[in-house]
Amino acid sequence: MKRSINWVLAVLACAIGMTAAAQAQQYPNRPVRIIVGFAAGSGPDIVARAVGAQLGTDLGQNFFVENRLGANATIAAKAVADASPDGYTLLYTSSGFATTPYIYKKAAFDVLRDFAPIATAGILDGYVLVINPALPIKSVDDLIAYAKANRTLYGSPGVGNLLHIVTELFNLKAGIKLEHVPYRGASDVINALLQGSIQVAFLSPATTVALIEEGKLRAIGFNGRKPFPELPNVPLVTASVPSNPPSSTWGIFFAPAKTPATIVDKLNGAIRHALAVPAVANVVQKAGYIPDGRTAAQTAEFFRQQVQAAGEAVKAAGIQPN
Repeated sequence: MKRSINWVLAVLACAIGMTAAAQAQQYPNRPVRIIVGFAAGSGPDIVARAVGAQLGTDLGQNFFVENRLGANATIAAKAVADASPDGYTLLYTSSGFATTPYIYKKAAFDVLRDFAPIATAGILDGYVLVINPALPIKSVDDLIAYAKANRTLYGSPGVGNLLHIVTELFNLKAGIKLEHVPYRGASDVINALLQGSIQVAFLSPATTVALIEEGKLRAIGFNGRKPFPELPNVPLVTASVPSNPPSSTWGIFFAPAKTPATIVDKLNGAIRHALAVPAVANVVQKAGYIPDGRTAAQTAEFFRQQVQAAGEAVKAAGIQPN
């Protein structure tokens, strides 16, 4: 009897394995949606579209981006968490995603339990500290002096967003109190800067370099480990505030939890191939990211570490969950 049961289990395991392999072989057989919780033209949006276009070429189906804004990109994440785990709805998001359990007391999903990490598209090493050029501020030292004498507002793409955390850490290390004004996205922060509604913000190179070159924004610092190549004359923030921690972000593709591993692995291989295509790599690099090549398993471990690090950063910044 025991031998018969073992035989049945072996047959079932074999059948399941063959089914999973067949699913991966046939995948995708219809368009794939990539949900991005950031505005069109933002760094994550640019990368998702470039990679998605190459995936479409390589896999023979349309990979299209759908922008769902709001609630620090958690609306986009919730849509993917609730989607069928079949590989036809994906999430592309950035480091703020890892702060979710520390920012929201009653988050609608669990970042570790409800998602399957697929691939790391890239790492962005730092943000640009920009101001409205009408202000009498030419350096980080000038900003610190100005903020000590004047009420100074900064914007971020939302409470708990990584740029909120980055700026609060800067406040702490610089000994100042820039006041936070949350917005729905980076484009709204930029508009507020241009209109003079706020005075300063940390933003990604992808959304600021062109405006800096046009003289519409002034860059006074780069919060990375080394200067940003397209802004070689902009000093590091640590030159003025040595204890300020350099910041970095990442872009990761996720599927809903329980998506078959064979599909996750197929997507991982296709994304890594896309990132190796010179035209795609060039777009990713211009958005400020270094193309990455982690496997799905390595991406999952990297993300787990990032969630832990995010908790430490939120605590250090003194941000309370809501």
